[in-house]
Order: sequence, then C-alpha cells, then structure tokens
Amino acid sequence: MAFTIRGAGSGDLPALLALYSHLHGNPIPEPGTELHARTLRVWRQIMADPRHSILLGFDDGRAVSTCVAAIVPNLTHGARPYMLIENVVTLPDCRGRGYATLLLQHAQRLAREAGCYKIMLLTGSKQDSTLRFYERAGFNRADKTGFIMWLEQGNSIYF
Repeated sequence: MAFTIRGAGSGDLPALLALYSHLHGNPIPEPGTELHARTLRVWRQIMADPRHSILLGFDDGRAVSTCVAAIVPNLTHGARPYMLIENVVTLPDCRGRGYATLLLQHAQRLAREAGCYKIMLLTGSKQDSTLRFYERAGFNRADKTGFIMWLEQGNSIYF
C-alpha cells in the first residue's frame, strides 16, 4: 500500500494524539480528566470548522505523519486569505522518508485552491537539519521575523 493523505475525521483523534505525543512530549490525555474533556471539546470545534484542516499521512494504513493547515480570512492583499501551518510531526521510526514533505505539498495545494496569497509556518526547532528541511520544502526564513508571546507559565495555561 502506498502513502496516502487525507483530512482527519472524527474517528482519528486517538491516532492524532499518539502522533502529538512525539511533538514536544505532549501527553495523551487520560479519559475522565479535565484535559481529556477539554481535548474532546476542542476536537469537536476543529471538526466543525471548514477552515481548519488536520492532514494525516498514512503508510500501510498506519497514521505516521500530520500537520495542521488553517486558512485565515484576511482583509489585506485583495481580501485573500493566508494559511498557517502548525504541529508538523512524523513518527520517529518513519522520519526521513519524505512523508512530511508530501503533507506540506498537499497543504500548499489546499492553500492555492483556497486562494491564499501565502503560507506561514513557525518551528521551535533550532536544529539546522529541521530548518533545511523546511527550506527544501519551499519555505524561507529571510522574508519575515516571527515572534511568540507565550501565555502560559509552567504547565498551566491561562484562559
């Protein structure tokens, strides 16, 4: 079976959370906890939002790679939207096979179909290999400067 890509569906949450556990050590929420309940609420919101895509890549039916591709409406650039890509992750034993590149190419097609004028992507990685990966995928780090303001202290998120 070949590598396939599709948008995440309502039954894909367990596979997605397993992938996310390899992204900065995100824990899989335990059923019955407040975090699990919040995760389910957010999952339903994401599934209901046509501008929010979670792409999943499958190798032989196994979810091995993912990224979020969110289309943001915009009043500049001829009122054309832009895409924000986040949470790019591939299972450690599947890295280096081109799966994330294929996901990013798929996201680019979605952005073009939606009339987006640009795609933005941030990475927290400082590893040169990761930065070169994104450059090979067509992104550059010269045009803009990214800033982040973290709204959390330790592991507690303030709402």
